This record gives sequence, structure tokens and C-alpha cells, in this order.
Amino acid sequence: MEFDWSNPYPTLRSPVMARNVVATSQPLGAQAGLRMLLRGGNAVDAAIAAAAAMTIVEPVSNGLGSDLFALVWDGSQLLGLNASGVAPAAWSPQYFERRHGGTLPVRGWDSVTTPGAVGGWAELSRRLGRLPLGDVLEPAIELAERGHAVSCIVARKWEAQAPLLNEQPGFAETFLPRGRAPRPGERFEFAAAGATLRRIADSDGEDFYRGRTAERLVAHAREHGGSLSLQDLAQWRPEWVQPISKDFAGFTVHEIGPNGQGIAALMALGMLDKLGFGHLPVDGVESQHLQIEAMKLAFADTYRWVADPRAMTEVHAADLLDDAYLAQRAARIDRGRAGDFGHGTPPRGGTIYLSAADEHGMMVSLIQSNYMGFGSGVVVPDLGISLHNRGQGFTLQPGHPNLVQGGKRPFHTIIPGFVTRQGRPRMSFGVMGGNMQPQGHLQTLVRMLAHAQQPQAACDAPRWKVGTGLSVDCESTMPAGTVEGLRALGHVIAADGDPYMDFGSGQFVWKLSDDAHDGYVAASDSRRDGQAVGY
Repeated sequence: MEFDWSNPYPTLRSPVMARNVVATSQPLGAQAGLRMLLRGGNAVDAAIAAAAAMTIVEPVSNGLGSDLFALVWDGSQLLGLNASGVAPAAWSPQYFERRHGGTLPVRGWDSVTTPGAVGGWAELSRRLGRLPLGDVLEPAIELAERGHAVSCIVARKWEAQAPLLNEQPGFAETFLPRGRAPRPGERFEFAAAGATLRRIADSDGEDFYRGRTAERLVAHAREHGGSLSLQDLAQWRPEWVQPISKDFAGFTVHEIGPNGQGIAALMALGMLDKLGFGHLPVDGVESQHLQIEAMKLAFADTYRWVADPRAMTEVHAADLLDDAYLAQRAARIDRGRAGDFGHGTPPRGGTIYLSAADEHGMMVSLIQSNYMGFGSGVVVPDLGISLHNRGQGFTLQPGHPNLVQGGKRPFHTIIPGFVTRQGRPRMSFGVMGGNMQPQGHLQTLVRMLAHAQQPQAACDAPRWKVGTGLSVDCESTMPAGTVEGLRALGHVIAADGDPYMDFGSGQFVWKLSDDAHDGYVAASDSRRDGQAVGY
């Protein structure tokens, strides 16, 4: 790839080039990963160290009670890890009818599925790491026990979430240490999380699922009306999976398959490939319109058919990615008018993202999340564990493959991405932010792969985000002429009301050549406090 190394968009950042790199949405997290590389660890060690540190320095987005997905180029092949949790065995539609009047709660213990991130770290470390897990968790333990100065954007997100969650068990006690959210530069200590991390380190993760930590988690659930059991925790395991993929612009884009929403990005890219749009000006109205329409079509199918793959008995991932089906869906796009699409019927057949790569060719694309900001809002104070609310990803619609059921994985928003060319690794990447994630994947990949924009420029470029119906939110930096052109095509330009998710935040690590000595170029999104670092 011969990138155009200019950057036509407002930015505070330049791409970072080095033989060993880590990029995250918070500088102390990136530096935790870099410490492992300097110690002789590999990219997996760096990724775990950064992920653990991020639970401390960006608690607005993730915690020890998160879920996790990862794509890893191990030097010869691409591996996928699904470390998302499952519903407690007690859950069923009748459970929520009886306890919540037939609704799925957004917060509280009845939105919490089995947390998977810690199990994901342990599994990655066991199979692919070079350093002991205890060494890898040292930076996170130090940040938790000594405290750290809260960064600017994290402080802003923290303050926005606090009024929504201060009634949840343990939240105010843990995350409002002065009766309010910390301000930029104020020190936040998280000693309880540090102690839990030490038990995780000493037990290679076992304590979280089958030890003292598990017992205390279940006791807290019982105290506050939750149904998580010791058996739920003990029986859960992360799962190695085969990634799904789609060719686009001469490259192959890889995602984790269902229960994640990465398939939506692949479907949209597949539709665009049928439309021959690569010659259009990248920031022009027609290019943006076609991308928006492809994304809406992909979402319509994703929300109808995607679930735990064990429950996708009617429509499978391969059906949704079928070339003939995507051509049929692309044909529904009107180049002169915005559309409001329903799902098709294929032929039968609060998040942090980080990337790390080392000089030996290992590359890691990792994402973990508590979902809506601080997730469920539930915190077990003596453990320092804040818990996600991934139960919200289920549905109560009868007959839907994503219908809530005990032992089942919910529909998931978090998606790590990876790009290869002719079977060789090119880029690990991801964009955090709810349903903005596949939209961010689509927009940045179009810029890099079809228009040769360098990673930092593609990262900094203005983004749009589709809503319901004809609604689209456009970032303020998008050219006024493009916004007006979209409006003229029937798109309803509406400001999004979610100040936490906004337009996502990405990290990108691109391999400069097949020669490992040439290293990588890394980009970090200026929409967060993030940083790309390397040596």
C-alpha cells in the first residue's frame, strides 16, 4: 500500500512508526503495554497489560467485570477468541416477565451476564504469552494501588455518567470518592481492584471464576437480587473461534463472527464492492451516501438474524455474507434518495479498544467493554469489580434467535478487526463505541483501503452515524456542502443525544511491509485521551 502521507483533517497527532507498538485510548494503558515489550514480552503480553491497566485508568468504559474479544496474528495464522459471557442459568423470558414486567433492565444485577475479560486475559496468556501473567498485570496493580491522575476526556465522560448510576449498588462508594466524579488531574486510587488483580495474577485467573472472588461476586448478587451463581461462573470458558471475512478493495477484512456485530461491517463492505464507488471523491456526497445506505441495510439484517451462533438455526453468518445475497441487497440502494430498509431473507445455508504488535510479527486486536458507560452501574466495592450490562443485548421477542435464555451469549456490540492481503497480515484495528463500531470500521477502511489515506488521516476524518429510519448524525467537522448534499438526498440530519458514545474512537496498527524490520505505523484517535507508543 502506497499511502498518501498528508492529512487534510484537523488533528493534534502524527502517526507513530516503530518496530514494536501499542495504541490505546488512554496513555497510561499504552505505556503499560510498552513496558511488557521492553521487558521482553510479546504483543499478547503487551495487549493483556494494556487491557488490565485500562480497567483502572478508563473505568468509564471497562472494568474487571467486562467482556472481551480478540483477533491475534500469531506469526503464521489469524486466531479469534470469544471471551463474552453467557446469561445466568436462571434467566428466561418468564424470569423477566415475573421480575420486570416483561422488560430487560438496563442497569442493576439483572443486566449482568458472566464477565469474560479476565478469563480472556488468562486464556491469551496461557496459549500465546511469553511472560507470566503475574508480571503482565504489574502495571495495572501499581496504577490501582498508587493511584493515577485522571485524564481529561475520561473525567468528562465520568461526570456525564455519574448522575445516571449513583443509586446502583456500590457505585457511589467506588466511583464518587469525593461525592462527585474526579476532575482532570485529580488522583483516583482503586486499592480494592489492585487486591483483586493480585489474586487473579496469583491464580492465573482461576480465583475470578472458582475462588474467593467468585464467592464474593455471587454473594453480592444475592444481596441485591441478582441470580448469578457459582455454577454460572465455574462452568464458563472462553472459546477459540474461526474469524469471518470478506474481500474488499484487494484486501481481506476479518471480524469475530456472531454473537458479535462485526458481520455488519463485512456486509456493508461487500455491498459497496458491488457498487463500484471507489472512484468517487472520498469526502463527497455520493460516496458518503452509498456508505450510509449500505450500513443501514447491514444493520437491518444484523439486528434481525444475529445471535449466539448456536441459536442461529434459520440464517447463518455464511448466508448473510453470500455474494449473491449482498448483490441483491446492494441493488436496493437508490443513488438519488435515502432509504428506510427492513431486513432481508438470505438464502438458507462503553468500550476500550487497543492494538499491539511486536518486531517478531505478532499482532493483537483486542476489545473489552462494560457496555453503556459504566455498564450495569453495579460495583462490588471490596473487590473493585464494576460489572457490564450485556444482558441488555438480548431480546424478549418470541421466535427471535437472540431471545434471552440461560447459558446463552447475547448479541454483542464489541468487535476487533484485522486486515490481511494475500494471506499476509496488514493491520490490526478497531473503533470503540456501541453501534458506532461497525460504522467506524466501514468508514476508516474505505478511506485506507480504497483511497490510500494514511491511518492517522483516516482516523481523524469526519464521521457520520446512522440512527433509526432516515436519521443520520454528522460530525461537526464534516464539510457543510457534504452535509447539505446528504440532506438534499432525504437524509434527516439529527444531532445524536448520547454524549458518551459520540463518534467512536479508534486505534490502528498497519504493518509497513512483509519485512518485520520495517515495523509498523500506528494511529490513535484524538476523540479520546489515547496514545500510540513504540520503540
